[in-house]
Amino acid sequence: MVGDGDVLNLWHANTLRPHHGATHNAPYPQIVRLAGRTDYALRAVLEIAAAHGEPRTTDEIAKSQHIPARYLGAILADLRRADIVHARRGAEGGWTLARPADAISLAAVIRAVDGALAQVAGTRPEDLHYEGTAAGLQEVWVALRAAEREILDSVTVAHVVEGQLPENIHRLTKDPAAWH
Repeated sequence: MVGDGDVLNLWHANTLRPHHGATHNAPYPQIVRLAGRTDYALRAVLEIAAAHGEPRTTDEIAKSQHIPARYLGAILADLRRADIVHARRGAEGGWTLARPADAISLAAVIRAVDGALAQVAGTRPEDLHYEGTAAGLQEVWVALRAAEREILDSVTVAHVVEGQLPENIHRLTKDPAAWH
């Protein structure tokens, strides 16, 4: 299980090796780093969306998605502040989406719990200053963020829950090189 401060390394487009117990000694280079907290937030929002308006309790979400309940409360609070989820109190209470699932992008969920996309050691690419032979790296990091934004802004919670990912995702994952 991944802790709140842990980082998941996405070695393949659909395999989170640390979550599945594999080691970091994979033959492929690390491409994307996703904080455990971000993974939990995405899975929690998907679980809430799949309930189609029926409130889900923190314990139900934690159990269903194998998320430590002690982390989930703080994550849900961040999502509530970002107007992604709504808390309903009372015996029939729990968490529901604050907006329709097709109006919530994966990028919005990530930004709610992790801040800006594609940071380099916690710094936004446009705030980096490289000199000499490394001067071109800033443009690479900005382009990486733009590509990440293009993908994550185009995929909504509804797309994932319904299993109907946009064509740009299918196009990218059809390339065998994408999986390695």
